[in-house]
Amino acid sequence: MNIGERILQLRKESGLSQEELAEKLGVSRQSVSKWESGNVMPDLERVVAMCELFDVTTDYLLTGKKEAQDGGFEEVIIGELPPEAEQSSFAPAESEAEEELCDDFPPQEAQTQPSKKKDKPAWLKATAAILAVCLIAAVLLPIPFGGYKRMLARLNEEPVEYTYVLVHGMGGWGEGAAMNSLSPYWGSITGSLSEYLRSVGYSVEEATVGPFSSAWDRACELYAQLTGTTVDYGEAHSKQHGHDRYGKTYTEPLVADWGSESEGGQLYKINLIGHSFGGNTIRLLASLMEYGCEEEVAASPDDVSQLFTGGKGEYINSITTLCSPHNGTTLYYVLDKGDLVEVTLSILRLAGGISDKLQSGLPDFQLEHFGISSDTSDALLSGSFSSGKDNAFYDLSPDGAAELNDRIRTVDSICYISYAYCTTEESLLSGNQVATLDTMLVLQPFAALIGKYTDTSETASIKIDESWLANDGLVNVVSAQHPSDEEWLEYTEGEALTRGVWCVMPTQKGDHGTAIGMGGNADKTHTFYTTLFELINSAERI
Repeated sequence: MNIGERILQLRKESGLSQEELAEKLGVSRQSVSKWESGNVMPDLERVVAMCELFDVTTDYLLTGKKEAQDGGFEEVIIGELPPEAEQSSFAPAESEAEEELCDDFPPQEAQTQPSKKKDKPAWLKATAAILAVCLIAAVLLPIPFGGYKRMLARLNEEPVEYTYVLVHGMGGWGEGAAMNSLSPYWGSITGSLSEYLRSVGYSVEEATVGPFSSAWDRACELYAQLTGTTVDYGEAHSKQHGHDRYGKTYTEPLVADWGSESEGGQLYKINLIGHSFGGNTIRLLASLMEYGCEEEVAASPDDVSQLFTGGKGEYINSITTLCSPHNGTTLYYVLDKGDLVEVTLSILRLAGGISDKLQSGLPDFQLEHFGISSDTSDALLSGSFSSGKDNAFYDLSPDGAAELNDRIRTVDSICYISYAYCTTEESLLSGNQVATLDTMLVLQPFAALIGKYTDTSETASIKIDESWLANDGLVNVVSAQHPSDEEWLEYTEGEALTRGVWCVMPTQKGDHGTAIGMGGNADKTHTFYTTLFELINSAERI
């Protein structure tokens, strides 16, 4: 029985749930779950607290050994030698120099009383006990928890490099897509952002997932691409939404060493950067990596995807979202689905340099699992894909985003960072939000539509008040800051990043395309990302 199993046994014997034990120890329920599953070792403070709570010794909790019957420890007095050792031939003779030195000091009076052992003070005994616990934790428990190996790695090995993975938004594409030859999504008219970041020393990869697929389908595609496996949308999910379970096969992983360990025991992690709907995608991926999906495990226990088994949230170091509709966008209420498709395609044509070639060179829709292989916009509005909820358009609605947020949970070990952009200002005439003059032309009318839409009526499923008016031309600022149901804090420059909590950055000036270089300012774009990467790299590793 290991420490995790002992914690589980003691908790159940005490009649406590994971939530109740977590509350008593001042940690999250997920932390208790990780201890009991053996994925993570509790820190010393929590070990001591559990020993007090369960009325057991630290020796028992850590090693399973019962305390000696007399409750004591054998004391070894360093420096006392047995009589035969005093006569040992290994005892060195005094040198002449030592004899001369001794002559300078008067001999001390010989002791007439035998020496007595004095009880050590309580603080010294407590210190010794703590050191003993640390020694046991370091020596006896390194293999199942990895803590000892990783500690040595930090001492003896340079920190391993974490790869940055960029995930595009709705209608977007990655470096390997044909569209990238017309215009890079990441960098746009400023040139390839990934190439620049590699030139200054960062490891960067771009993913390509379904441009109009749901967050669930995109997360499954992203996982398969990262690991070099076949896309598995899940047995339960596929049956529910009427499409094939399996999709494209990736023969090579996007990040070859992801989730493996270096020779010194350091875990190779990734930093995920998501623009627009890419933010929703990476949030869902992280949640599935950590918590899995019980429905999928139950639906196909013998051949379930490793994405749905959980326990791998530590593979991700950070998540950064840019202009992401965490709570949806009210543009969905203003336009119908057909208009949303045309808006998206118009922005794609603009991103590609308004090229005639782009009219017949739209990105691969990657909807083969729905039986859709055409790259025409009509395909997006036909069949089970558009009529159901398993698509990006529904997930972008405030109602769809709320359903998605119910499925997603933050992971304690991940740094969460969000950037919202604003390209509107209050109109002196109407009090609504209108686009500034430097807003991308195609976004100006949509910025105005979002900037005047509210609905606080009793029939509204989600109340949209004036706090939703400011926007970046496609996404409301309040939605891009953080999911409404998750913990967050305003980040102050110079502070250390807090894991498991959204660090909301100051709202940036610009529209929805500014974050990926569509504003055309290369220096500003490059500086933004290098500053962001430096911040992420400065976070203490765990």
